[in-house]
Amino acid sequence: MHFGGGHHGGFARSHAIRRSGFAGHRSFATRGGANFGQMRNAAIRSGNLHAGNVHNAFNSLSRSGALRNGRLLSNPAARAQMAAAAALGGWHGGAAAGGWWQHAGGGYGWVGPLFWPFAYNDIYDYAIWGDDIGFWGYGYPDIYAGIFAPYGYDDLRGYFVERRPGRRSRGGGRIEQMCGNDSRSLAGLPIDQIAAAVQPTAAQGAALDELGNASIAAAQSIRAACPAQVMLTAPSRLAAMQQRIEAMIAAAATVQPPLDKFYGLLDDEQKARLNALAEDQRKASAASAGSAPSADNCSVAQPAAQQWPTGEIDARLHLNDTQRAALQVLQNASADAAQRLQAACKASDAMTPPARLAAIAKRLDTMLQAVKDVRAALEAFYATLDDEQKAQFEAIGPRRSA
Repeated sequence: MHFGGGHHGGFARSHAIRRSGFAGHRSFATRGGANFGQMRNAAIRSGNLHAGNVHNAFNSLSRSGALRNGRLLSNPAARAQMAAAAALGGWHGGAAAGGWWQHAGGGYGWVGPLFWPFAYNDIYDYAIWGDDIGFWGYGYPDIYAGIFAPYGYDDLRGYFVERRPGRRSRGGGRIEQMCGNDSRSLAGLPIDQIAAAVQPTAAQGAALDELGNASIAAAQSIRAACPAQVMLTAPSRLAAMQQRIEAMIAAAATVQPPLDKFYGLLDDEQKARLNALAEDQRKASAASAGSAPSADNCSVAQPAAQQWPTGEIDARLHLNDTQRAALQVLQNASADAAQRLQAACKASDAMTPPARLAAIAKRLDTMLQAVKDVRAALEAFYATLDDEQKAQFEAIGPRRSA
């Protein structure tokens, strides 16, 4: 993502901007910009919402320009607050009640029908800048939220643009704006900032441009996994979750080779400058957010609100022995997924962009396998239920959050 107002335009473009706008790589204090606090406050005015008012949430974010502001989207704390406004705007529990599926860092893994809002931003924030507040907050609680969704049908409808035959589209949800953006002004890597830091040679500049183009292709693959319709069953939500993670894995695989190539062409001094730039950006990001949430929140213990409601399931569904056995298999698969994801949490800080992107790919692979295992067990359990039992199961999530 380029936050200096330009876009990928080759080494000559980067060189010109370096001379005029970036006298030193430490001079650009924060990716949020000098007015980050003001923009952030405007972006989250939708926090005091009435239950179910997702239209107002997105309208507020749109009026503030938050969803189109590259500098604001570059700050993980601001993205978390935007996700919170949108997630709670569509929840019948209301913003004032908070949300049981909230991440330790303040964001939400599920915003209505969408799993992992701003996914590409979280990937490059950690890979390039080392900002791990967003990416490493995802884990088993998101799988649990996919099974016991906090949203009902009426809650979810607001996240999609309402279209009526013979009429122009009415203002509605804009969930696609959180799915990802493949425009160069919003999705491209910060080529100019990187160039200003490392002072690339012609060969290095060409490799940097290749990396920038790859970042656009990666963003496109993630954007393509945006949900297009309301999903009302737990199996369909985990299927969408799996598709989203697979798109993220493909995106990371697209960026890794050109990133390795560019970084490999740098000399030791240039690598040190780039790594120092990332450290400066992390500090500035934490300062602009006011306080830094625990980055290692993927290892946080599962809260009580996300413990399996076994008693409620048994009371509402009146399971027979076969169904109860299938439920136990599902619970065992979920417990195993939680343990594996917690064990695969970030153990130490990777110091270079290629190493951090490799860590991203490894984590996503672990998440994908966890989702697949839980999904298989969930589908097996679901297949044993009759229609009434399925409806009762799907009602547990919204009822628990009422």
